[in-house]
Amino acid sequence: MKKPNILSQPLKLRCGTTIKNRVCKSAMNEAIATGESRVVRGFEVLYETWARGGAGLLVTGNVMVDRFHANEPLAVAVEDKRDFLILQLWAKAAKTNGTQVWAQLNHPGKQSPKFLNKEPIAPSAIPLASDMFVPPRELKEEEIQEIIEKFTTTSIILKEAGFDGVQLHGAHGYLISQFLSPKHNQRQDKWGGNLDNRMRFVSEVYKSIREKVGKKFAIGIKLNSSDFQKGGFTQEESLLVCKALDELGIDMIEISGGSWENPVNRKGHLKESTKNREAYFLEFAELLKKTVSTPVMVTGGFRSQSAMIEALETKAVDLIGLARPLAIDPDLPNKLLNDNGVTSSVMPITTGIKKLDQMAIMEISWYTDQIRRMSEGKEPKTKVRGIWSVIEVLFHFWQRGQVVKKVRV
Repeated sequence: MKKPNILSQPLKLRCGTTIKNRVCKSAMNEAIATGESRVVRGFEVLYETWARGGAGLLVTGNVMVDRFHANEPLAVAVEDKRDFLILQLWAKAAKTNGTQVWAQLNHPGKQSPKFLNKEPIAPSAIPLASDMFVPPRELKEEEIQEIIEKFTTTSIILKEAGFDGVQLHGAHGYLISQFLSPKHNQRQDKWGGNLDNRMRFVSEVYKSIREKVGKKFAIGIKLNSSDFQKGGFTQEESLLVCKALDELGIDMIEISGGSWENPVNRKGHLKESTKNREAYFLEFAELLKKTVSTPVMVTGGFRSQSAMIEALETKAVDLIGLARPLAIDPDLPNKLLNDNGVTSSVMPITTGIKKLDQMAIMEISWYTDQIRRMSEGKEPKTKVRGIWSVIEVLFHFWQRGQVVKKVRV
């Protein structure tokens, strides 16, 4: 008799809903919105493709709560009901196969490139270590309250449109992460200083959303295990923040790490234990599982079915997050659930040009281009064709940039 596949087991959340299996499409920026951050029908096509692929949960790419503060070109913003009908179609398509769909909510704070934002804001007026970004100004307290309201308003609209939940993006150096970091948050008021004050922003965002959407709407968070910066957000602090959110009733915690300034999961310097178990942050997830009762997910590095099963069977995680593997093989969850010996074909992208191969933007852009293809009803490409793929990706990237430039100017 065939042994039951633990990946197929359902997972019931505190909010009362059940994710049908343990495979989640984690957030990837789709970059298919209009230059004005409007939702398009391509999201409907794309998410139905992923839903039919078999994952139990689909987490969208960044949905901005303020269209004037975006983390990258062609990101969706939901501030009002101007695109409500298309949002409904998007949610309905994503739920085609009994799948749950959560929208990842984000405000980038100062991590918004200067060609998109000439006046970024942050907890403190501390610039990022790059001329890609304009130095930010410090948020006023009334502006902090306004941003909390924006997160809440976006959540209400998405719930009404049919989404099953939201995920707060509290990782990778964006605004929530900036508030948590003692390096980036040096405020002297109730929003900065000790950890209780620094976590006040994310706690108030969660409580405000929960009050308006009720107990049956899922709210999760993507949080850094650490930002791996001197004087920054530590693992010990992350455990305490997770414990506080767990006590507030959060439905799921996805673990990540690093920031734009220190993208640890793209540097290629892995501990032997990470290589053996494939996924980043599993050791931290095991520590976290001893601290919280809410489900824990890890995304980043999982490639083989055997490693995913081991992570679940050893109770290191409750959900397996997959991103890039689903950009080239949207049917991978079905294979993981029904076949044996499955391994994703995702490999580091190489073109033979050393400088290009070292550019993270090149690899990210190639996967984003496969997402674009799926949104147009096309099959994603699975192999890089050397310099020709570079030219094709850069052409589409240039096209997207021209669209944004025309609108922003």
